Amino acid sequence: MITLSSSWHVFVFILVMGPRAFAVDTYIAAVYEHPVILAKNASKLVSSEEALTLMNRNMDILEEAITSAANQGAHIIVTPEDGLYGFGFTRETFFPYLEDIPDPLVNWIPCIDPGKFGPSPVQERLSCLARHNSIYVVANIGDKKPCNSTDLKCPRDGRYQYNTNVVFNSDGKLVARYHKFNLFMIEQLLYDAPEEPEFVTFETPFGKFGLFTCFDILFHDPAVALVSKLHVDTILFPTAWMNVLPHLTAVEFHSAWAVGMRVNFLASNIHRPSLNMTGSGIYAPDGPRAYHYDLETLNGRLLVAELDSQPSHSPSYVPSLNWNLYASAMEPFPQDHNFTGIIFFDEYTFSELTKEAGNLTVCQKGLCCHLSYKMTEKHEDEHYVLGVFDGLHVVEGEYYLQVCTLLKCGGTDRQTCGQSVTTAHTQFDSFSLSGTFSTNYVFPEVLLSGVQLAPGEFQVLSDGRLMSQNRTSQPVLTITLFGRWYEKDPPHPYTHHIIL
Repeated sequence: MITLSSSWHVFVFILVMGPRAFAVDTYIAAVYEHPVILAKNASKLVSSEEALTLMNRNMDILEEAITSAANQGAHIIVTPEDGLYGFGFTRETFFPYLEDIPDPLVNWIPCIDPGKFGPSPVQERLSCLARHNSIYVVANIGDKKPCNSTDLKCPRDGRYQYNTNVVFNSDGKLVARYHKFNLFMIEQLLYDAPEEPEFVTFETPFGKFGLFTCFDILFHDPAVALVSKLHVDTILFPTAWMNVLPHLTAVEFHSAWAVGMRVNFLASNIHRPSLNMTGSGIYAPDGPRAYHYDLETLNGRLLVAELDSQPSHSPSYVPSLNWNLYASAMEPFPQDHNFTGIIFFDEYTFSELTKEAGNLTVCQKGLCCHLSYKMTEKHEDEHYVLGVFDGLHVVEGEYYLQVCTLLKCGGTDRQTCGQSVTTAHTQFDSFSLSGTFSTNYVFPEVLLSGVQLAPGEFQVLSDGRLMSQNRTSQPVLTITLFGRWYEKDPPHPYTHHIIL
């Protein structure tokens, strides 16, 4: 029998613990790679009714994915950036697609009270999809906020426009809203960035979640701070990611970020092969649970997989790493016949792997990369190099990199080293890659022929070595330690925010 006193204690426990009072050890996650329907002419201004028609067509597709995920037991589903309307708009022509999204503190369920904060048909439908399917729904939509001349930063059109992620819980309640902080190139003509990065988290019975969007992942705030300072268990990541080989394909980098940050990572991408957009996944700190990469078909893909609610409590959880411990203590291997080459506009220093097995060191500035390797068989028409880059990347953004990489060249000519390559024939019996990194933020990547990941085929040791577990199952495209030295980044263009 439960007495009044014991009932009061249970109530106080639930009140203090919140959603974690009913915590579960694992949960089912879902992400959907969406073949978004685009506006026929995004540069033409349309009415709000016409804009809603397009968004409803996309939500019809998302509804099928959300319902299917819920039927498979999923607790949460992530949909992509730009998933409701696509891209190609001007600032003016995008306005009809925007809604006013309130602060989640207002305690609002749009499905029950749709007109509370003005017209909100998109938020109402997303809320009802979550409520009717008893699932958390993560979506990306546009937020508008009016301003006037008293605000010196107010845009000329009298409003702020934000690239925004929203989360509705299984009751349909708005529980999170995030405005994208790091805008990608042309986005700056369409959206405004908040004055300061927003560190958005929310609690559930299956862990603590944080969220950010696409280009945010390459910067410290809010991405790194959500994990290192706010200790979230899972990152939610809507994206419209255009793949860039050899190091920045979606599945490659997102899975590496999950391993490097030791956090669950749910990435939902647009599916648009003509724009090189594909690559979604459900990633854990010890590797991918499910992922999808497809540039051949036009079909969307729903991924569903189980994750630990609190991966830091898992027996397989990897403790913090010292990324330069091994490399800094060893004597450099011989450095012969170095040459320079370009990867994504950055000048790397390369050294060719001329033998089937060997040891190499290549250095640039303060970073030395050490490689020990053994190929299964060296193909004469395939050339591999060990490369290093230690410098500021300044193309689509400005951020400081430290990269050690073993990669296949595009051909036998040295000038092809660093080019986009999707297939290979050379497998490796073993490899060990390390570097004298000056940063603690390093993301380990292993990408195989056909742009496939290598789950269970490598390990990261506590001394900073990326090592093979056994012979690679497929030929190798690249083996990389992708480091980000955040402290050397130039000031953010929108703020003088200091790294937490």
